[in-house]
This record gives sequence, C-alpha cells and structure tokens, in this order.
Amino acid sequence: MQAWLQHKGGENGPFLTQSVAVKEKPLPWQERGLMYTATGYGRKIPTRYMVQSGGKWRRVYCCIFSNIGTLYIGKLSGEAVTVQIEH
Repeated sequence: MQAWLQHKGGENGPFLTQSVAVKEKPLPWQERGLMYTATGYGRKIPTRYMVQSGGKWRRVYCCIFSNIGTLYIGKLSGEAVTVQIEH
C-alpha cells in the first residue's frame, strides 16, 4: 500500500506531492462492520487508514456527499492536505 500527500509548498507556491508511509488501523466500530453515520455521508468520516506526516501518525478522513469522496488530513479548509491511497 502506498500513499501520497498533496499540499501547498508555500504561501503562493505550487502544490507539492510527497510519498508517505501508510498503515491500516481500524477503529473499534469499523472492526465490528458498523458505519460512522446512518447514510454513510458526511464532512469528516474517519477512515481505517493513517499516514505519517510531520513525524506523527495522522488519521485520514473522508468528505463524502455523493458517489465520490475526498480523503484528507487536517481541517477541511484552505489548510487541508489531500491524501491518495493506492493498494
């Protein structure tokens, strides 16, 4: 499994893509096969993945309201870092 983070390089700089370590660490409700919300949609749905960023392991979240979601770490604003995970 591989993961990449995409974030702004500086205040006005280009976006940077960086390869990072990734691991699966499901939460207890995920191990029991439950969903975070009744519909499966939401702004900050925790996933079973964690990526290493800035020397710390950080939980990957998903923002999903339709048939496709965006994976990210941090706050979902201008400072969000998007994540791409490949199996």
